[in-house]
Amino acid sequence: WHAGISSWKKFTSLNKNSIGIEITNPGHEFKYKKFSKKQIYSIIKLTKYLVKKFNINSKSILGHSDIAPDRKLDPGEKFPWAFLSKNKIGIWHDLKQNKIKKERGLKISNQLELKFINNLLKIGYPRNSKINKIKYNKIITFAFQRRFRQELIDGKIDKECLIISENLLKKFN
Repeated sequence: WHAGISSWKKFTSLNKNSIGIEITNPGHEFKYKKFSKKQIYSIIKLTKYLVKKFNINSKSILGHSDIAPDRKLDPGEKFPWAFLSKNKIGIWHDLKQNKIKKERGLKISNQLELKFINNLLKIGYPRNSKINKIKYNKIITFAFQRRFRQELIDGKIDKECLIISENLLKKFN
């Protein structure tokens, strides 16, 4: 019952059709720590086994904060998603870090901010009609940044976020 109230794309209540892998870490509330090399290599080994056994698509490998962004922060910004992607686990963008970093902090129009949010929804991030739309857009932006722009998690939509979301949209769909 790792997922709780959750969704991704058309799937809801992901406990019914997912495998949860828990990794020991005190979490954000208790001095969140970097994951050890031993933990990461164990994740790689276990995940590769599960991917092969159950024919799991790499883009279906998600974190709690992807499927329940209004409730979960884990695995968080210290989880090495880019490294795992290089090991064929999960999805990562293929943009050059030095190029997209130049776009960090650059404001975009309200229309492009809406495009970013729509990209996240198309990628698979859940919709939530129970939370104020502005507040929820910030919540899924934080979740996106924890996974795909780990150096700066501020909940602000900038040009860098938009560019990464556009790149990922091609991979997830």
